[in-house]
Amino acid sequence: MHVFEDWNQKVKKTFNATSNEVVLTVTEAGNLLGLTKDQMKTYVDKSGLTKVPITRSVHRYLLLKSEIDEIVKDS
Repeated sequence: MHVFEDWNQKVKKTFNATSNEVVLTVTEAGNLLGLTKDQMKTYVDKSGLTKVPITRSVHRYLLLKSEIDEIVKDS
Protein backbone atom coordinates (compact mmCIF):
# COMPACT_ATOMS: atom_id res chain seq x y z
CA MET A 1 0.00 0.00 0.00
CA HIS A 2 1.33 3.44 -0.98
CA VAL A 3 1.81 5.84 1.94
CA PHE A 4 0.75 9.42 1.31
CA GLU A 5 3.58 11.95 1.49
CA ASP A 6 2.75 15.63 1.75
CA TRP A 7 3.87 17.45 -1.41
CA ASN A 8 5.68 20.16 0.57
CA GLN A 9 7.59 17.51 2.53
CA LYS A 10 8.52 15.73 -0.68
CA VAL A 11 9.89 18.94 -2.23
CA LYS A 12 11.74 19.79 1.00
CA LYS A 13 13.35 16.34 1.12
CA THR A 14 14.49 16.62 -2.50
CA PHE A 15 15.83 20.15 -1.99
CA ASN A 16 17.71 19.23 1.20
CA ALA A 17 19.29 16.24 -0.55
CA THR A 18 20.70 18.41 -3.34
CA SER A 19 21.59 21.68 -1.59
CA ASN A 20 24.03 23.01 0.98
CA GLU A 21 21.20 24.98 2.60
CA VAL A 22 18.67 23.24 4.84
CA VAL A 23 15.08 24.40 4.39
CA LEU A 24 11.80 24.16 6.27
CA THR A 25 8.22 24.33 5.09
CA VAL A 26 6.15 27.33 6.13
CA THR A 27 4.19 25.12 8.53
CA GLU A 28 7.34 23.73 10.18
CA ALA A 29 8.82 27.20 10.61
CA GLY A 30 5.53 28.46 12.05
CA ASN A 31 5.46 25.60 14.55
CA LEU A 32 8.93 26.55 15.78
CA LEU A 33 7.79 30.13 16.33
CA GLY A 34 4.35 29.26 17.71
CA LEU A 35 2.52 30.63 14.65
CA THR A 36 -0.10 29.18 12.34
CA LYS A 37 0.70 28.70 8.67
CA ASP A 38 -1.17 31.89 7.72
CA GLN A 39 0.49 33.89 10.51
CA MET A 40 3.87 32.59 9.37
CA LYS A 41 3.24 33.68 5.78
CA THR A 42 2.48 37.19 7.03
CA TYR A 43 5.58 37.13 9.27
CA VAL A 44 7.77 36.08 6.32
CA ASP A 45 6.53 39.01 4.22
CA LYS A 46 6.87 41.57 7.04
CA SER A 47 10.33 40.34 8.08
CA GLY A 48 11.71 39.98 4.58
CA LEU A 49 12.84 36.39 5.11
CA THR A 50 14.34 34.52 2.17
CA LYS A 51 11.75 32.60 0.19
CA VAL A 52 13.18 29.60 -1.62
CA PRO A 53 10.89 29.22 -4.64
CA ILE A 54 9.49 25.86 -5.63
CA THR A 55 9.58 25.12 -9.34
CA ARG A 56 6.19 25.23 -11.07
CA SER A 57 4.45 26.84 -8.10
CA VAL A 58 3.86 30.55 -7.73
CA HIS A 59 2.47 30.52 -4.19
CA ARG A 60 4.58 27.83 -2.50
CA TYR A 61 8.03 28.32 -1.11
CA LEU A 62 10.43 26.97 1.49
CA LEU A 63 12.29 28.91 4.17
CA LEU A 64 15.94 28.77 5.15
CA LYS A 65 16.36 26.89 8.41
CA SER A 66 19.34 29.07 9.34
CA GLU A 67 17.15 32.21 9.34
CA ILE A 68 14.45 30.55 11.44
CA ASP A 69 17.04 29.20 13.90
CA GLU A 70 18.43 32.73 14.31
CA ILE A 71 14.95 34.12 15.06
CA VAL A 72 14.26 31.34 17.59
CA LYS A 73 17.64 31.95 19.24
CA ASP A 74 17.01 35.71 19.54
CA SER A 75 13.55 35.35 21.03
